Amino acid sequence: MTSNANITVAVVDYGLGNLFSIKQACAHAGMEARISNDRQVLAGTDALLLPGVGSFGQAMAELHKLDLVHFLQDYTADSKPLIGICLGMQLLMSSSEEFGRHAGLGIIPGAVCKFEDKADEADHLKVPQMGWNTICRSGAGDMSAAKQWDRSPLAGLPDKTFMYFVHSYYVVPEDADRVAAYTAYGGTSYCSSVVQGNIFACQFHPERSGPNGLKIYANINAWIRHHTK
Repeated sequence: MTSNANITVAVVDYGLGNLFSIKQACAHAGMEARISNDRQVLAGTDALLLPGVGSFGQAMAELHKLDLVHFLQDYTADSKPLIGICLGMQLLMSSSEEFGRHAGLGIIPGAVCKFEDKADEADHLKVPQMGWNTICRSGAGDMSAAKQWDRSPLAGLPDKTFMYFVHSYYVVPEDADRVAAYTAYGGTSYCSSVVQGNIFACQFHPERSGPNGLKIYANINAWIRHHTK
């Protein structure tokens, strides 16, 4: 890729995800996006975007069926940029407890856990979390996320920016230094974004989060360009 060429990204199509809204957000940010599950197409772009909504186990089954599990693991091992969104972020973890125990891609060591349903208590917690919530540069007294925030496509956004969420599970990275943002829901302060070298992922949907979400896509464009010099 030359310095003035458009960034090309592939949106990984494994049957679960709002692929076209992501493609439109990429185009708005000046990236050329292709929707595909063909490994040759995926390998031929500057970066991959792994989206997803739905069940962790079903998603992993589809990735195995398409022979994409080892491909994605090898792709990131080669220091190529990968962006995970919502379920795509969760799939990067080692395992999930959603409807049983499932192995994930294991690209970021960590687990996927369910929000505790407090429906029988006074402080009723509605699961799934569906709607707007803030992303924060620190959580529960931990300020380490602020450094990762500034190294990620969240850079330039104000603390406590609102983003749009739809999920019942959240990630718990083994290494808290990977956390780029926290979000509080009910009594839980959880990781809502991670950055690890060539990998950036978020639990929220930036493509559904208005101007600030589109700002993240513009930052992703610059972030990918930085990692593909």
